[in-house]
Amino acid sequence: MAQANLELISAIRRAARAIRRGTQYQWGHMGSCNCGHLAQEITKLSKAEIHEYAMRKYGDWTEQSMDYCVNSGQPLDLVISQMLEAGLDIQDLGHLEKLSDPLVLKKITPSKRHLRHNVRDNVVLYMQTWADLLEESLTEKIQLPSLQEEKV
Repeated sequence: MAQANLELISAIRRAARAIRRGTQYQWGHMGSCNCGHLAQEITKLSKAEIHEYAMRKYGDWTEQSMDYCVNSGQPLDLVISQMLEAGLDIQDLGHLEKLSDPLVLKKITPSKRHLRHNVRDNVVLYMQTWADLLEESLTEKIQLPSLQEEKV
């Protein structure tokens, strides 16, 4: 699971918001799909640039992330490197593309848990839930001092 941090949580929320508000969403387009939207938020590349980079290799995000090599010099590997630096791991990319992370799915109401990876509303629900899960993980680590006075 991703390393929870404010920048990553914010990027996931921005991607979900853009998809919810009607930006171009197309699961078969590497720059406009589930991972493509998050890649746009993290890298600030356009959907066209991401798609062009992806077309230089074969496969969808899951396949290309499994073939990822930090030293390949391939443009999409550079995009994936930025995503990993933001706190994601390789498995997160495959899970996002297929909406399949068991921890995220467990947080979704059982009646809504059977998500289709290429349905806009399902992607938004998954991303919002994932961001909430990461936020919970981050806030659990915060230790606040007690506001009660100590007895002397």
